[in-house]
Amino acid sequence: MIEIQGLSKSFGTKQVLKKLDLTIQSGETIVIIGRSGGGKSVLLKHMMGILEPDEGKILIDGTDIFSLSSRELDRFRLSLGMLFQGAALFDSLTVAGNVGFSLYEHTRLPEPVILERVEEKLGLVGLEGIGTLMPSELSGGMKKRVGLARAICGEPKTILYDEPTTGLDPITADVINELILRMQERLKVTSIVVTHDMTSAYKVANRIAMLYEGKIIGVGTPEQIKNTQDPVIRQFVTGSSRGPITDND
Repeated sequence: MIEIQGLSKSFGTKQVLKKLDLTIQSGETIVIIGRSGGGKSVLLKHMMGILEPDEGKILIDGTDIFSLSSRELDRFRLSLGMLFQGAALFDSLTVAGNVGFSLYEHTRLPEPVILERVEEKLGLVGLEGIGTLMPSELSGGMKKRVGLARAICGEPKTILYDEPTTGLDPITADVINELILRMQERLKVTSIVVTHDMTSAYKVANRIAMLYEGKIIGVGTPEQIKNTQDPVIRQFVTGSSRGPITDND
């Protein structure tokens, strides 16, 4: 279980997170929605231990990750998988080199064992046999799937997804949504998805949390969020230009 307690973060005079609280259950897929620039990616970076908060804690199975030493934090990060918004593949490496990167860097596994696991993970995302290709030879959707194969190659307990469907056509986006569901079902991982794509949110989430003005202002099942009477959440999920969000800008 992941517990975020009173998390606050400012950059200069701009406060992005304001005593944010959120609890994430083991094995669930929670989707964090909110406006662009509203702090969703900043929250993910705290959960990875890349950023340190001005105040607050993130407890993973009861341990505050910000109390860990550098070596302990590196070990903790190996339990996380991350699918970046733009896939963030290394242009100079093959697909196999990208997928197996963390294993090459952080383990002493023999190369044949690494390559076997790479092929297994590519198979899970439907891309068997493309290990020798370069990222420049892949479509946008294929890059996202390779990024997901890399995220799961270390067999993490938690996968973080930063805008997984951004820049994709609706059909390719749905392929990614199906893969998120498959990863949860097959690997029994905890998934944290940051998005403003409500089609994706409704499809993959067990619960949805709305981040607004630095805080989580509501959490519920997709059905509860879809039928919410909260004016801020309702305006966001319906995509209306009229409402309290616009009025406050």
